[in-house]
Amino acid sequence: MTSGPSEHSVAYNIGDVTQSLGTLTEGNIRNVRYVRIQWVDLANTIRVRVLPVAYFRKLFQTPTPGITVATCALALVFLQLPEGFSPVGEWVLRLDMASLRACPYAPGHAVVHGFFEEKVPRPLLGGGETMELAACPRTILRRVTKQAKEELGVEFLVGFESEFVLLSATDPPKAINDDGWCIASSISAGTKGQEVLEEIADAIQQAGIELQMYHSEAAPGQYEIITGPLPPLEAADALIHTRQTIFNIATKHGLRATFAPRIYLDTCGTACHTHISPHKRDSPLTSQPPSKSSPYLNVLESTFLAGILAHLPAIQACSLPLPPSYGRMLDGIWSGGTYVAWGIDNRECPVRLSNAHQPRSRNFELKCVDGLANPYISLAAIVGAGVLGIKEGKEVDAKDCSGAKTPAELSDAERREMGIVKRMALSWEEARENLAKDEALKGIMGNEAVELYLAVNKVAGTVYGDGKEREQAKLLVENY
Repeated sequence: MTSGPSEHSVAYNIGDVTQSLGTLTEGNIRNVRYVRIQWVDLANTIRVRVLPVAYFRKLFQTPTPGITVATCALALVFLQLPEGFSPVGEWVLRLDMASLRACPYAPGHAVVHGFFEEKVPRPLLGGGETMELAACPRTILRRVTKQAKEELGVEFLVGFESEFVLLSATDPPKAINDDGWCIASSISAGTKGQEVLEEIADAIQQAGIELQMYHSEAAPGQYEIITGPLPPLEAADALIHTRQTIFNIATKHGLRATFAPRIYLDTCGTACHTHISPHKRDSPLTSQPPSKSSPYLNVLESTFLAGILAHLPAIQACSLPLPPSYGRMLDGIWSGGTYVAWGIDNRECPVRLSNAHQPRSRNFELKCVDGLANPYISLAAIVGAGVLGIKEGKEVDAKDCSGAKTPAELSDAERREMGIVKRMALSWEEARENLAKDEALKGIMGNEAVELYLAVNKVAGTVYGDGKEREQAKLLVENY
């Protein structure tokens, strides 16, 4: 007698997953003395302004609760203004109270995100007016996910693996230990690693974010925090809060936490693996029609995957946004490799199908995302590409690459037989060019938004270069 696959994964349903903000609400902030108004610019720099709670309350007596910010707020890269931005003018950062949460790493503080808007309505090309700001990362992601829900009835769950390295010095970078993947000594009682990781884990949970696990990773001083799935906008907010928690608690202990993609060339890099699954609220995954392309996918998943693979070389400009990102994306080091391919639990493919045998917890892991990426922008590109695939209705052509060989190990003829016919972008310049040419992806993300993003990205890429020079490497680990 044979048995089916083991049920070992937690199932998440789109209607049941919400973020928990604990007891912190607009009307219950008695223990809060300061509120951090926070945003993430187009170069993935986390920026913040701090308001006393008394003044924060006064904001809610105004018709549009928010603060005014100079128009360089989303674009300033070491005092350099990219093309398309000006020191003249202001925007409004309208507060999103749904994002308000406590900051356990800073007792007495809370944090809230917002949406950048125009101060006065601007005309639309097709007629009408809008207050929306094209360059606002949260607005871009909200618009893409809203379109998917309203036009296709499709929603998404997203979870992140946050890899980072704890450094005791940044010039040159010096890790706090030489432990490896899941080595028990990395969190032995009384060690700095154990002390810092446990404090981070406690703070993340106290902030209402689901912590699934933490452990050491393969590089010296490297750890990973895995958090549970949420809808895309809430997931990106939670990721930024997780990063701020890691940064702040490390600093409290005299350390520097960095998400830089490759500190040491002789060991593993650092990523932000992104798990995503498409859902229809009124139609559970188990009731979706099966795909003709793979026995492990339904039609919704197959068309979503087809869109991802079709646009992956352009998505890279958002998910691997700087030249140092490409020092990690190589063949043979479990980073996803350099071929556009997917496979069941294949870590040498940029897209891994996780929990393939369990429809209720099945998801796609994108390995071609790192901590230099603005999560709102990278998720907008990923979701947007998947939506394009669902709209087109064409199921995935490439075969499941879960055999004994990795895509790089296959011959050209074997790759063609598998439907592996494209390479990933092998450089920052190539990825930027791919996005600039991808009219469909630009259209769903917003042409103006992509144009402004690429302008900021160009300046950031110049500043950080390939990250190999000592000054560039120091800048990288001190700013990301």
